This record gives sequence, structure tokens and C-alpha cells, in this order.
Amino acid sequence: MRVLNNSQMRQADRLTIRKAGMSSLELMERAGRQVAEAMVQQCPKLDCYRVAVVAGKGNNGGDGFVVARALADLAEQVCVCLLVPTREIKGDAAIKLSELSELGVPVFEADTPEMWADCRGDICANDVIVDALLGTGLARPIEGHYRTVVADLNQSGVPIISIDIPSGLSGDMNLVFGDSIDARMTVTLGAPKVPLLMTPTSNRVGALVLADIGIPDSVLEEVTGPRIEVITSSCAKALLPTRAADAHKGDFGRVLLVAGSAGKIGAACLAGMGALRSGAGLVTVATPETCRSAVSSWMPEYMTLGLDDSGDGRVKSIAVDKLLQEPHDVLAVGPGLGLGAEVTKFVQTLVRQSVGPLVLDADALNAFAGDSSELCGGVGCEIVITPHPGEMARLVGIGTDEVQASRIEVASEFAKARQIYVVLKGARTVVATPGGNTWINVTGNAGMATGGTGDLLTGVISSWIAQSLNVEQACVLGVFLHGLAGDLAVAKCGQVALLASDVGDHLGVAVLDLQAALPRDRQSIQPLGAGPLGFIPI
Repeated sequence: MRVLNNSQMRQADRLTIRKAGMSSLELMERAGRQVAEAMVQQCPKLDCYRVAVVAGKGNNGGDGFVVARALADLAEQVCVCLLVPTREIKGDAAIKLSELSELGVPVFEADTPEMWADCRGDICANDVIVDALLGTGLARPIEGHYRTVVADLNQSGVPIISIDIPSGLSGDMNLVFGDSIDARMTVTLGAPKVPLLMTPTSNRVGALVLADIGIPDSVLEEVTGPRIEVITSSCAKALLPTRAADAHKGDFGRVLLVAGSAGKIGAACLAGMGALRSGAGLVTVATPETCRSAVSSWMPEYMTLGLDDSGDGRVKSIAVDKLLQEPHDVLAVGPGLGLGAEVTKFVQTLVRQSVGPLVLDADALNAFAGDSSELCGGVGCEIVITPHPGEMARLVGIGTDEVQASRIEVASEFAKARQIYVVLKGARTVVATPGGNTWINVTGNAGMATGGTGDLLTGVISSWIAQSLNVEQACVLGVFLHGLAGDLAVAKCGQVALLASDVGDHLGVAVLDLQAALPRDRQSIQPLGAGPLGFIPI
């Protein structure tokens, strides 16, 4: 599902008006009605609720006027609070405001601090507040009167439903640069926007719902600019390969994992588990000889290969030749491998000599910290790296905070410059490709911030590559299922107690869950993710 920025959304609107013959007034009508429909779906007792629409003067305010009109006969009571004088409402929004007057919906002006102080108590006494203040076009922090209103609405404790984006956030940046509405639910229009999906701005969104306002799929595809997609269940389901009834283990690929060192054999075991639980036909874990027996004892289903080590439980560089003689369809390197000059030489030599798909994680990435010039893919050698933000920062030569502030940009630029696939882990994992495609994953939870889940992901992605998916598809499907397994596991044991092995144990259940998922891409109202919902079931 395409994710659009402000400029792209304006393109989509213009193309829809020109190609689909839909006027801007019709788009506004459809947007407002879809928000009202989402409220009806998510608020089963809406007929008992008093609803206040707090509106500004732009198109977002116009959408709010349509919401008020649509809810006039559905809610117990509806009113509108204008933060600008009525005379400043222009264009399509003015038409929709006039329609409210015909229905007798109360409209209060509160365009000064004094007027807001007079009506604040009445507005905040409602059961639900609809945020129709600013929309996506904001490029600077809100201040003055609007800032006061936003703070008062947040402090009221009344559930707030935002139209398109919580007011105070930018439609282009996942950066909280001032006060903003803390929404219980956000109904975004036409297409998701980056700030709704990426932290820290996504923390202000609540439950995220996408409303179809009539923009054709062909228009969304035609829009120029950055190619960013959110990984939906429908998208992931379409990538799941089917298994023939007469299939054998050789049909599902060979994964060769190079992992583990003294004190870190768990990383090797979890990577092996991830590959097996994701369906690879044959999995071999190559590990220093002194660690081999311990790794072998953890799971009987994978094979092991002992590598030359230097006596301290870390692999020696001369092990490269032996390793490359082992049959494999994909080679994954790094979990728990340890640090040191011999390990660095081993990894760098392996990257230079390896052909075919290569997945690098953890200590394999640390081998390139400070000088990642040799970390380049190309024809015949597809490379996937799976860094956490700290590892990404060391590769790029910037601070971790800078990576987190621009996750999409950092991952995408590095992927294109080095012609590799970047899986930047963390809340809202980003997959960036050499060709410029970027994917945002919305599965997973904070319980997965525990040792070993990244090692597991290395095995998961490697497994799907081995099963003949192309590398981009394997990364997309892998991160989605990894996060979904975490969501299913956390439902049983909670975030605090969640272990990486719990996630691994639920990888198969995640596949079953995805196979059973109903297609949602054609629904007019569809949830994209959940937040602290309170009274709103989703």
C-alpha cells in the first residue's frame, strides 16, 4: 500500500479530479462521510455520545463540517466549534459550513482566547471530540491560540478522533516539533502518511484507520516521487509461496548460517531456529569448533559445521575456504560472532569471495564499522544487511539519534549508494532496496526489544531467500511475519516476559494467521494498526 507525502497527496487529488471526473467538493464530501463511517464502526454506542467538532478554516475544517452533518442524526448531539471567524471560511469548506446551518447544527465561534475560555468547558464536556483543525500541511510548530486549544483538548481526557493527521504534526516529517493533538484514533484519507507510521509521531496517532475517498489505485501508482509502501497483511499474504503435495526438503532451499562464539552460542541457535521455523528445507549452523557441541544440543533439526577458531571461541579467518565449500542457497553471517581482528578479517574476506545472496547482521556489520566502503552489492552478489540503529550509525558515521530521526532517509540512501538491501530494525522496521523502494513494517511490539530477536530475524529472512523468493520479497515477508509472531506471542505472555524463543515458537502460527487473513485492501474503511484504544474496539 503506497504511502504518500504532502506533495504526492496533492498530486493524487489533482489527478483524481482530472481523470476520475470527481470535483474537489465531492472529494471533501466523501472524506467527511468516510470519517463519520469510521466513527460509526469503531464507536458502537455513538447514538449515546455527544460529539464536538473543533475546526479550522482549511479543507480539514471542511471535512469536519461534513462529519458534523453526517453525524447529526446518528449521535445524541453534535456541535461545531470554529477557531476562526465564520467570514474566513472560504471555498468548498464554506459550502459545507452553510449546509450545517440548514440542519440547525450549533456552530460556536472561538477565534480569540477569551471566546475559547468561555466555551472550553462546554466543548470538553462532550463524549468525543473530532480534530479538524489543521490537516497535513503544517510546516512549523503551532503557537498562540491554536497551541492553547490543543493543550486544553489533550488535558480534557475526552477521546479525540483526528481527521487525516493529528493537528500539530507535519504530513512530511516523523518529527514532533511542538504541541500536537494526542489522538485516540486517526482516520487518514486516501493513503497513509509517513508520520502516521513512524515513531515518534506515530505515538500521537492512536488507532490508525485508512478511509477510501475515491482515489483510484491507478492514480496512486501514477503519483511521482519517493516510492514508500506500508506492508499490509494482503501484501504479505500474496508473497507466501505454496507447497506442492509431492515437495521434498530440497525444494525449500539450503540455509548456511555463520554464527556464535564463546558466551554467545544462543545467537547461533536462535538464527537456526528462525530459519527452520520459516520453512527452510535444510539449515546448517557453522560455528567455532569449540562451540559446536553446545550449538548442536539446542535443536536436533539443524546440522552444524565446526569452523577453525583461535582457542578463545572465535572464528579464525582461515575458515573462509572451508565454509564456502559447504552447499548453500543463501549465506547468513554475524549473530553472536564476536569482535576482534581475526573475526573482522574473516567477515571481510567472506564478503569479497562470496557469490549469491548474503545476509549480514550484528558482528558481521561491526567488521565494517568506520569503513564500510567494501560493503557493496551488485550483479551476482545480492547483500542484505540487518542493522539495529546503533550498527547503522556506525556504518554511516553519524549518531544513533540522527539515524532514528531519519530512519527512512538513512536506510534508503545507504541502500541506493551501496546497491544493497537494508533492513533497519527497531520500532517500525524499514526495508530499503537498491532500486529505491522503501517498505515500512507495522507488525511487532515493544516486548521484542530483548536479546535474540534480531538473531531470529536473520534466520527468518535467510529462510525465505532460500525458498526462492527474490531478496526484496524475502525481506518484506520476513519482517512482517517476525513482527506478527511477536504480536501473537505477546498476547500469551505479555511484553515484559517475552523472549526471542517465544517469538520463534510463534513463527508457524504467524504463517497460519496470515494464510487465514481476509483481504482488506478493497475495503473502504480498514484498520492499519492499533494504539491505546480505550473505548474504541478495532
